[in-house]
Amino acid sequence: MTTSPKWRSVLAPAAMAAALAAAALASAGTAHAQDDTTPHPPYPAQPAHPAHGAKPAYPVHPEKPAYPVHPVKPEYPVHPVKPEYPVKPVKPEYPVKPVKPEYPVKPVKPEYPVKPVKPEYPVKPEYPAKPVHPVKPEYPTKPVKPEYPAHPVKPAYPVKPVKPEYPAKPAYPAKPVKPEYPAKPAYPAKPAYPAKPVKPEYPAKPAYPAKPVKPEYPAKPAYPAKPVKPEYPAKPAYPVKPAKPAYPAKPSHPVKPMKPAYPAKPAHPVKPMKPAYPAKPAHPVKPMKPAYPAKPAHPVKPMKPAYPAKPAHPVKPMKPAYPAKPAHPVKPDYPSKPAHPVKPVKPDHPKHPSKPKHSGHEKEQHGW
Repeated sequence: MTTSPKWRSVLAPAAMAAALAAAALASAGTAHAQDDTTPHPPYPAQPAHPAHGAKPAYPVHPEKPAYPVHPVKPEYPVHPVKPEYPVKPVKPEYPVKPVKPEYPVKPVKPEYPVKPVKPEYPVKPEYPAKPVHPVKPEYPTKPVKPEYPAHPVKPAYPVKPVKPEYPAKPAYPAKPVKPEYPAKPAYPAKPAYPAKPVKPEYPAKPAYPAKPVKPEYPAKPAYPAKPVKPEYPAKPAYPVKPAKPAYPAKPSHPVKPMKPAYPAKPAHPVKPMKPAYPAKPAHPVKPMKPAYPAKPAHPVKPMKPAYPAKPAHPVKPMKPAYPAKPAHPVKPDYPSKPAHPVKPVKPDHPKHPSKPKHSGHEKEQHGW
């Protein structure tokens, strides 16, 4: 424990405060014990709470009807004996295909004719040097266009050989007559379904109470008028552009020389006649296709037995009506709301005072 004078000065007031607090608690306890001898006056009794209304008794549930007895399931009918399939007929042999004939020998392709020699172009003359600023002259008249040389006569094409006719096809054998199948038995008549019971109507819903009228809002104050916008100053006119100077006249072009005519083309050589194709050999006659053997008649299927009659469904009991629901209590009308108070008009802001104009003696005094 420290014995410095600083700690001694702090501990002395703390001990004194603790002693004073203990004395105050002891005096308060003795005073409270003296006051408990006099009783307090009794509080008035609270009023009795109103008794709750009698709860209505729940309606008695109707008796649940007994389930109907499940009908006895009928036995499945005996399947009829499946008949044996008929024996398949013997497949006939395919006929022998004829020998493919040989194609004829192609004719020799003739040689192409010799192309004529291309004429040489005329020598281009040398033009004089162009002046510095020539003047554009009038266009000269166009020379007369020379006539083109006549085309040679085109030779006629050789006559094509006549195509031989194909041999007539043999007639196909007639198909065997298909036997008629026995008529199918009629299905048994279905029993009529029992009538559904009538569904009871639902009780009518009570009408909702009318809503209270909504009060009108106060009128909105008008906005202050906006200040008038100043007009913009007029734009200055654009300066007038100077006139464009005329171009100098161009010199005239020299006259072009006349184009020489092309030399006449040589005539095409006559093509040789195409030889005729050799005659094709006749196709061999195909052998007659053998007739198929007659199919055996299908065995008669046994008659399908009729299904046993189903028992009638038992009549279901009528469903009892639902008990009537109690009427809804009438809802009281709500009190109307008071109108909103009118807000006071906001005053305009005060104008700023005009600043005094400064004279020129301040610059001289302060050295500005």
